Amino acid sequence: MRLQVKEPLRDLVSGLPFSADLHWMLLGRQKPFRSHFNLDDLRRNLPEMTSTAAQAAQQAHPGKKIYLFATLHYWIQQAAAIGLALAGQGHQVSLGYLPYADWDKPLSPFNLRRQELYARDCLRPGSRLMPVQSLLGVHPAGRLSEDTLQAVELVSRYDTQYTSQSEEVDTDSPLYRLRHSRNLQAAKRGLTWLQNGKPDLLVVPNGTILELGVLYRIARLLGIPVVTYEFNDQRGQAWLALDDEIMRQDTTHMWQARSGQALTAEQKEKINRLETARMGGRSYGRSERLWQNAPSQGSQEAGNWLGLDERPVTLLATNVLGDSLTLGREKISSMSAWISRTVQFFAGKPQLQLVVRIHPGEQLTHGPSMLGVIESALPQLPENIHIVKPAERVNTYDLIELASLGLVYTTTTGLEMAMQGIPVIVAGDTHYRNAGFCLAPETWQEYETMLETCLADLPSRRLSQAQVDLAWNYAYRFFFEFPQPFPWRVVKFWDDYRDWPMSRVLSAEGELTFGRTFRAFSGEALDWNQHA
Repeated sequence: MRLQVKEPLRDLVSGLPFSADLHWMLLGRQKPFRSHFNLDDLRRNLPEMTSTAAQAAQQAHPGKKIYLFATLHYWIQQAAAIGLALAGQGHQVSLGYLPYADWDKPLSPFNLRRQELYARDCLRPGSRLMPVQSLLGVHPAGRLSEDTLQAVELVSRYDTQYTSQSEEVDTDSPLYRLRHSRNLQAAKRGLTWLQNGKPDLLVVPNGTILELGVLYRIARLLGIPVVTYEFNDQRGQAWLALDDEIMRQDTTHMWQARSGQALTAEQKEKINRLETARMGGRSYGRSERLWQNAPSQGSQEAGNWLGLDERPVTLLATNVLGDSLTLGREKISSMSAWISRTVQFFAGKPQLQLVVRIHPGEQLTHGPSMLGVIESALPQLPENIHIVKPAERVNTYDLIELASLGLVYTTTTGLEMAMQGIPVIVAGDTHYRNAGFCLAPETWQEYETMLETCLADLPSRRLSQAQVDLAWNYAYRFFFEFPQPFPWRVVKFWDDYRDWPMSRVLSAEGELTFGRTFRAFSGEALDWNQHA
């Protein structure tokens, strides 16, 4: 028989000491209230996962002392699996967590405690091999350094931009105050946890936003190495970085090692198949993502639809505001300021045409649109500037065929324009910025000078064949070598786990498939010279 607790009674007792603990004892092991914080699948599978990892650990050589940290249920369940896999490989692993279901919604102390008790109960089977610690149970540090306080403020700004999908941050807004409060508590408790534990390494997803970004920065300030990780659109892959935010996608070491190696015929065919799929709005490999919302109709059809004439065309491709790939990527200015000044620049160039492709991803967002940025900059749109709105079914690759110059912030559209020989000016701090085939201004003055120079003689600015080959080479390395084989993507985690249970991951087959990746998770730098 299930005990029901009436809302008025719950509200009455929720403010009493240990009321959440009493509520948990009375109701038993139930998922807390109507929260989507759900670890039931993990609780069911954790005994088997732990037993398998414990058996493997008996045969493994002693490794490092590794801490993992996660928040939100999907990151917690995946961090638990990664931690047990590392423990099975001989490492001394501990998992720290914060039991939040949402990063942008307030939660009462009563309900937060209920989620903490639920999470602790679900994670208990793994604790005999991998100690588990809620950071809510860690005594907060009394005083934080100025560097730490600045890190909390920076991450809180990122969180606000990411959530509101806007570059503007109101530090008096409820959202910013919520994020700052939680990040500050994470900093205080995370500092104590890391100082007391003295791990050899911290592993944390993302590393840029939320409490994940706070713990990354705390560890770096303490001199503790950190591995951050994230996922692209392909199942079976992960991005990893050592002592860096993975969402910055720093490809420097990979490109230094691989840029001098020409693509083989097989590699050329592989990257060509990917590009053909992206252009045609089809999925590729183990991804369900469609890169275009419309099939190609050809450049002439796109030009006719836009009303373009024979004047040279510049294509400006935007990002989605607040996307984690744009946070902290300012180089010459914010993205909004860059777009505003660029359209104003072209408004004074009637001999040229500018096409602005607003990112189709804006259809899925709730923040300000780049369309509004343009309308504020140019209330009356001149006839030489054309806007492709997010929902309009125009294939971006048809627009690329029309372009003589490309302008981008961080989107990979810039890379793909370079692959077609189009000169590209990169305004943001994106991963391919300095790969050798783009123009990369450091200041606004340099940007305007590059614009004037390119537009004065566009035919002479076409990329050389060597630069085009370099862009194709980079694209192959970025799409196929930068991601590492990995069994469990955070989205549809349990579907992946059915394919790769712990026993298979820790087998000889798993070592052959994922050994390099798990060594990177344990802090071993990737050797790009030995990439398969």
